[in-house]
Amino acid sequence: MDVTDEDGVRTITFDRPESMNAVTEDVARELAAAILEVGPDEYHAIVITGEGDAFSAGGDLEAMAAREETPKESYDRLCETLGEVVEAALLTEVPIVAKVNGDAVGAGLSITAISDFAYAVDSASFSCAFVRVGLVPDTGGTFLLPQLIGLRETKRLALTAEFVDAEEAADLGLINEAVPEEDLEERVDDLLETLAKRPSATVGLAKRTIHQNLGRQWQEALDHELLAQTLAYGSPEHEDGVNRFLEGSD
Repeated sequence: MDVTDEDGVRTITFDRPESMNAVTEDVARELAAAILEVGPDEYHAIVITGEGDAFSAGGDLEAMAAREETPKESYDRLCETLGEVVEAALLTEVPIVAKVNGDAVGAGLSITAISDFAYAVDSASFSCAFVRVGLVPDTGGTFLLPQLIGLRETKRLALTAEFVDAEEAADLGLINEAVPEEDLEERVDDLLETLAKRPSATVGLAKRTIHQNLGRQWQEALDHELLAQTLAYGSPEHEDGVNRFLEGSD
């Protein structure tokens, strides 16, 4: 993962294009730390994007296939990795902008959802793909997606794992806007210029208050999500789903 700072903006880039920017445990820890390191006294925005053709394909399936752990170990790992990402994104007072340069799948979709703004190239596709490999949505997906796109649409995406294109993602409210690839940089820069003109401390207070009032029970919701995912990680459906994916079958 690459992290750069310029003119009050921290840019975090998933830089594993050979794996479609899959999120490993180390990447999750680094992402959470990179978000929490910045504050509104020095920064007015955090941008998350991907290198290559994908934003992020979600969890690293090779690592999942090799993983052997008890339910307790699974729960602890989730708390210390993806759980930390969610808490960092919701607690930081610096606005997070997802610059979705390509497909966002699984945790990639959830990271898009936990960002405060999201703009995507119009060629991007989105899938809440967890069920394909015997898992439940994580990285905040079970409690943030219903807030963004509604309960019924969340169930559609979570239970079918179907793909939606960027235009539909914008219509649903998953992203702010789908833009042509050549316009993505300019569109995000326009937003960053606007945020730079706003009082960062006030923006941070507004973000914090919105989150507190919108989901005062999100920590409890996150715990339930992690517990559900712990059970899913130990299920035969997960093992079967990962194996089928690695074999190239759906």
